[in-house]
Amino acid sequence: MTVRNFDERTVRSFGAEWAHFDQGRLAHETKTEARFNEYFGIFPWSTLPAAAVGADVGCGSGRWAALVAPRVGQLHCLDASYEALDVARRNLAWAHNCTFHHASVDAMPVEPGSLDFCYSLGVLHHVPDPVAGIRSCVALLKPGAPLLLYLYYALDDRPGWYRAIWRGADLVRRIIARMPLRPKRLVTDVVALFAYWPLARFAALVELLGGNPANLPLNWYRDKTFYTMRTNALDRFGTPIEHRFTRHEIETMLREAGLTEIRFSDAQPFWCVVSRRGGPHSSV
Repeated sequence: MTVRNFDERTVRSFGAEWAHFDQGRLAHETKTEARFNEYFGIFPWSTLPAAAVGADVGCGSGRWAALVAPRVGQLHCLDASYEALDVARRNLAWAHNCTFHHASVDAMPVEPGSLDFCYSLGVLHHVPDPVAGIRSCVALLKPGAPLLLYLYYALDDRPGWYRAIWRGADLVRRIIARMPLRPKRLVTDVVALFAYWPLARFAALVELLGGNPANLPLNWYRDKTFYTMRTNALDRFGTPIEHRFTRHEIETMLREAGLTEIRFSDAQPFWCVVSRRGGPHSSV
């Protein structure tokens, strides 16, 4: 029997998330480009061919595809959730170079070796086998084509007290993730209001006063909207499957998948990493 590389509970959870937080308003926020660059700042746009063809694996609401589509020739938007894909279609109705596919990462209807680029942000750490997910993405790429990933970090180099807080939060996640949708959404909104918002504001205050907020919990949210906090609280605490990796583990997985020229972003969120499928290429 073939074991599929997706989890039905996780797919339903994300479908409900994007149906509720459809991200449509983000296209009009002044900070959207800055948020985009937090993930895509290391992406080698200048090395893509004219009218490049690529894929957004796990496109969700289409929030990143909305900024990628104008830069490329064709973009395949793939998601395992019908609900998420419907939201993406609405948000990207203007993007005539986007093609939408209802597909899991292990059954993507894209010709192997056909893509000029691929990205998957915040997706593969939610599938049962992230390593197989990476290999599935690599198989779609032309030799030398770049792959951009965002994978949850394993709190590399964080102090012990920080990791202890995370372990407690992960226990809470395991409880919340089992809840029905409505109470789950209510509880994660409470988490956003009473954990994300005050900790993010405290980090912003520390920075304003000249301090370094780098080791403060949830400091990445200090310049984010409450809408983003609510979305990410549901994402973080409502998801049944979550894997985390050290930088070294990610590099090992990428090399074993046949990727080269691995480059990590040194800025949050961790870890964003770009690499290339082995073969002729321009340098990252």
